[in-house]
Amino acid sequence: MTLNQLLDEGTERLSKAGVEEAALDARYLLLEAFHTDLTHFLIERNRELKAESQESVREFYRMLELRSARIPLQQITGSREFMGLNFFVNEHVLIPRQDTETLAEQVLMDYKGKYPRVLDLCTGSGCIAISLAKLGGFRSVVASDISAEALKVAQHNGEAILGKDKITFLLSDLFNAFRTDERFDVIVSNPPYIPTEVIRKLQPEVRDHEPMLALDGKEDGLYFYRRLAEESSKYLNPGGTVYFEIGYDQKEAVSKLLAEAGFTKIRSWCDAAWFDRVVSGVYEK
Repeated sequence: MTLNQLLDEGTERLSKAGVEEAALDARYLLLEAFHTDLTHFLIERNRELKAESQESVREFYRMLELRSARIPLQQITGSREFMGLNFFVNEHVLIPRQDTETLAEQVLMDYKGKYPRVLDLCTGSGCIAISLAKLGGFRSVVASDISAEALKVAQHNGEAILGKDKITFLLSDLFNAFRTDERFDVIVSNPPYIPTEVIRKLQPEVRDHEPMLALDGKEDGLYFYRRLAEESSKYLNPGGTVYFEIGYDQKEAVSKLLAEAGFTKIRSWCDAAWFDRVVSGVYEK
């Protein structure tokens, strides 16, 4: 058997299981199982596999079985790239999306050469907080989440990418665990924002295998934005700014919530697909 034949077999199995990008996922799993890259695969793909490759073959079949069960590719490989950095992920955290890079990129642009005190709420894997600390050189970053298991993942990523004790991690339901005198210059959040009823219609990879805690925005998807709009101003320095990731159809609703809570200079940005993805506001009082 050759690598090419293995890849064809894997693609067929994933396709029958209903995996949308069967060929691409099969290739990722093959490269992972054989600890190789695309260049070496292209060179070796038509050569007969050696006996010592059998362990890698078994690993490939094991991962195919998991992917056929619609377990997300990133949970199988245990990694996801975000902002050019490699993050460990598992079933306890939302898999970082490219859409979320829109938020991180805008904060980095707005605070280039500055050193704000940053708070990342609903941090999950820590991808936003860690990217800001690493790429922006922000020296004071706090990351919190309501999930203790998610915080373990975020702390692991923080130590792997930044080193130990570079970010403060805090178990908290939004602001509940914070002192009343704590203040930040920037508050960022990618909160749960999918309406409960919509979740059951999502792909099995998301609906069945990503944490409901990170997806469910309650009845209308705006539950956490209401809380964030109402509570964020108490923890901002004068002129502080909030940046929230939003669903593609939530710009007007979230902007209104911020305006009603006293925020001004409300702005929004689209992601690479031109969907509304980030809303920000400044609290000047």
